[in-house]
Amino acid sequence: MGPYEQLIHLLNFVAPAWCLGLLCALAARGMVRLGLPRAIWRLRTQVAVHAVLGMAVLWGGLALWGVDGKMASWGALVVVCASTQWLMCQAWRR
Repeated sequence: MGPYEQLIHLLNFVAPAWCLGLLCALAARGMVRLGLPRAIWRLRTQVAVHAVLGMAVLWGGLALWGVDGKMASWGALVVVCASTQWLMCQAWRR
């Protein structure tokens, strides 16, 4: 596999973390209208935090099971992103 294919493979590996991070941060902005607390962090910062933690979860799943794309890794990705958003919105105060 050449460097171009390796880059494409790496980008496809981290894409779920970045996409879920963006969707989670945008969904939290939309939920403010429903009475949920507003996040005190900026949107870019939220996406970056979600993406970095999500990539760490995916790398951990790859290290633990030896393959990427296991449903357990993706489930952990969703739990980590949701928990992080909950913490950033300070929803425990409500």
